[in-house]
Amino acid sequence: MIPQALVFDAYGTLFDVHSVVQRCDASWPGKGAQLSRLWRAKQLEYTWLRTLMGRYAPFSRVTRDALAYSCASLGLSLNEDTSRALMAEYLRLAPYPDVADALAKLARFPHAILTNGSPDMIDPLVAHSGLDFKAVLSVDAVKVFKPAPQVYQLAVDRLGVAKEQIGFVSSNCWDALGAKSFGFQVYWIDRLEAPVDRLGFEPDAVLKSLGDLPEILR
Repeated sequence: MIPQALVFDAYGTLFDVHSVVQRCDASWPGKGAQLSRLWRAKQLEYTWLRTLMGRYAPFSRVTRDALAYSCASLGLSLNEDTSRALMAEYLRLAPYPDVADALAKLARFPHAILTNGSPDMIDPLVAHSGLDFKAVLSVDAVKVFKPAPQVYQLAVDRLGVAKEQIGFVSSNCWDALGAKSFGFQVYWIDRLEAPVDRLGFEPDAVLKSLGDLPEILR
């Protein structure tokens, strides 16, 4: 079934979270890639833990806390100026090279973003990218993080489309399968050729890049 609307994850799907590596390397030469990987891993871990604890905090705080932990873990001295500079990088992350062209080819579908990002992070990022969406939806509205079902319900409520008619696109397998569990059609971008997580669900299609999606939905 061809979806009636498309909903995209932001971080890691449309925008490359590891485009911060150069800035990290400028502060700690040779440590940029290692710091970026740990920062991202702790960022996600903190969203899951905060949801389980019932202790929501905006993604901007989660991201700062994950950065502070990662620097401490790697023995890197972090001052306030460097923290602000690295956080600012999240407001101008680079889109993946195929994003603009793929979205143009999918223009007949209403587009929305559904993200863990808090408005103070995602709104400037989307504005900086120049990409156009019908809606930019943040988990901040429900105060829990993905893959909680009430997050995916935000897209149904905002777009006015039945969940079975929404196509959800994510490069994060846990997010893709959370959306599949909720009832979306799901397209997982598997850039790293990883196996599907064992969570009892399978994506409707596995893509190598977002550029594959227009052909699948043609």
